[in-house]
Amino acid sequence: MSNPTLPQPINYIADEWVAAEIVPDVWNLDPNTREPIHRAVTTSAADVERALQHAHDSYGFDRWEDAATEERAHVIERAADILQTRLEDLAHADALTSGTTITNTRKVAAFLPYRIRGAAAELRSIPRRTALEAGGRDVRLYKVPLGPTAILTPWNGPSFIPAAKTVSALAAGCPVILKPSEHAPASAQIVVESFVEAGLPAGALQLVHGFGEVGAALTGDRRIKAVSFTGGPNAGRAIARAGAEDFKTLQLELGGNNPALVLEDADVDVAADGLLEGMTKLNGQWCEGPGKVLVHRSLVAPLLDALVGRIGALPIGNSLDEAAAVGPISNAPHFATLTARIDELRSKGATIHQPGILPDLGGFFLSPTIASGLDAADANAELFGPVISLHAVDSDEEALRAANAAPSGLDAYVFGTDLTRAVDIGSRVMSGEVRINGAKVADLADGSAQSFWGTAGIGGHGPAESVRVFCGDRVVGVDSPDLPL
Repeated sequence: MSNPTLPQPINYIADEWVAAEIVPDVWNLDPNTREPIHRAVTTSAADVERALQHAHDSYGFDRWEDAATEERAHVIERAADILQTRLEDLAHADALTSGTTITNTRKVAAFLPYRIRGAAAELRSIPRRTALEAGGRDVRLYKVPLGPTAILTPWNGPSFIPAAKTVSALAAGCPVILKPSEHAPASAQIVVESFVEAGLPAGALQLVHGFGEVGAALTGDRRIKAVSFTGGPNAGRAIARAGAEDFKTLQLELGGNNPALVLEDADVDVAADGLLEGMTKLNGQWCEGPGKVLVHRSLVAPLLDALVGRIGALPIGNSLDEAAAVGPISNAPHFATLTARIDELRSKGATIHQPGILPDLGGFFLSPTIASGLDAADANAELFGPVISLHAVDSDEEALRAANAAPSGLDAYVFGTDLTRAVDIGSRVMSGEVRINGAKVADLADGSAQSFWGTAGIGGHGPAESVRVFCGDRVVGVDSPDLPL
């Protein structure tokens, strides 16, 4: 295993690397052992102000001029090349902060250069100006950057989410201030280092570390015109309230307790494999993972047996161990939240199944967990970990009612052998994306543009919308006195 240490995080403000403030008596911990890996840091109010003013001063529509667009695409491609040389650094940092096993964080890291180059390709494909049909008059639609953008990212995707959001906003021409999670700052710092080395123009990207008060200072400031945030619903609501004061553009992915419908004709092994992958991928710490599993009553017992057997055979261990399939929960606060939610399900009458064998390492380890025998109406809280609840239903309609009674609005799953029927049922679930017979992390298709419904957030994401999220439309044209009112 690699050495479980990480460098002390620092800020990048006004085109300079500057020391962040040490938080007294607070450490970031190795989730495998609860041993310190570096001091916790934050950003002073004065440095946050400097970052905001620098972003404000750096914004201009010239960032979407043809020459600037092409140069920005070249810089983005150079950043991808640099990041390509740091994939093992990213994988190590991700595994040591999120708890996801290094075999999986290597796969995520390997994909990052392709995602970054994809933003450069999308940038080149978006026309800066388009002539509109206007009866012979000169009317043009311009794509312009929205303005200074605050990007706040979570601990569960510590390299991919900062890189994907940041490169999209940079490609659009928005000056970016990135604040990664205080629980997982190292991977975002590697991403920023790669962009800085690639030669970004002054003010294009800044990095600040810290806790909720730093994020609140950024998202509530009127100089910030757009906010992209992935995280919990309480923080999302606070950002939405702050953004309403000056009607910022918001992209908020807030998650939810995603339903999985196992139909009467489902293949039990396919369903068990899909659910197991969904609840253990990234240790279940992903916004789109399955949560509330609605199973036809005839399949509850065999599906439960299949899942318990599979979980019992999983190697659970140190996230830096090549042989581990499941690692620890990322951090102490979330570990406490998950154990409290499992206790709450138990108090409501659920039977708790935890067949995984845990290592004796002292870390935040949790067996993949199934809570069975509970009414679906009593299991609405997002679990966000290797935990699912299993509920018997007697028909497709009952499953749909239970899924849509408290919709997550983000993702859903349907398992069934009749694909036409499964797709039809999936189209009736109130979620932005519905997966049939699987639980992969990747988008369903190149043209996917997943919407966030209801409490899942505002906006959406997907490869079809990445750069465009941070662009605004401006129509400029010759008016005519002959036009009707």
